[in-house]
Amino acid sequence: MRYPIGFSTLGCPKWPWDKILEQATSLGYAGIELRGVEGDMDLTRRPEFAAVRVGETRKQIADHGLVVTDLGASAQLHLRPGPQREQQLDEARRFIDLAHSLGARYVRVFPNGYLPDEPHPATLQRIGQTLGALGDFAQGSGVGVLMESHGDLTDSASLVTVMRIAESSPNTGLVWDTHHTVVAGNEAPDTTWAAIGKWVHHTHIKDSVVAEKDRRYVLLGTGTVNVQAIVNTLATGGYKGLYNFEWEKVWHPDIEEPEVAFPQYAETMKKWLDAAGVKPA
Repeated sequence: MRYPIGFSTLGCPKWPWDKILEQATSLGYAGIELRGVEGDMDLTRRPEFAAVRVGETRKQIADHGLVVTDLGASAQLHLRPGPQREQQLDEARRFIDLAHSLGARYVRVFPNGYLPDEPHPATLQRIGQTLGALGDFAQGSGVGVLMESHGDLTDSASLVTVMRIAESSPNTGLVWDTHHTVVAGNEAPDTTWAAIGKWVHHTHIKDSVVAEKDRRYVLLGTGTVNVQAIVNTLATGGYKGLYNFEWEKVWHPDIEEPEVAFPQYAETMKKWLDAAGVKPA
């Protein structure tokens, strides 16, 4: 029995595959989000997930009592037709195919930004249509395509606009990056959840403090994001997914090592979930 917590492999770029599974199990995590392995961000090129080994890898995951919540693609949906856009969509499709082979429920994609020479509604329309098209591509595979609150789309209004366009496909939804909507979107968690909660299937959770012109990621509960309020919002709102730790070690190598951050997150989150009435299952 484990609490519904997971971590992204973005936080442990030096760990080999076997160590990822062993640490997740020993620390009491229920799932892992695959965002690179040993610094290789294109999961479709990893030997663990090659066609000749994917069955063995699935068994490894099951034997550890884990689930793969999603595969973190880097694909961006906002680009106009052209070679760059096709590269992005090709990656998304390859990740959807791999998720199907691996038994992962979702693939994460990015919105990602507004174009300087185009009205925002036109960009939002293209993002929504592209997300819906990827959902259609995934139909019948058992894989859903989730767009993260990321880039220029960290406010509820833009996310709702996109999802109303994309929801014609039954295989689409959202990853709620709770840090982005609080820090960049300047929204209270309950406001965001009220607007987008029905589309949220996965979360990214992290804490931070102001650091010069940017922010610095810090251990859970030691920053200013008030993550416990986010946890309470999710729990009381009926969220059924994992409370997933996105420790951005790949992009911020100076933050604490996963050997420190992952146990601290697990211990803190278990206390908060217990207080919120969320029990192990």
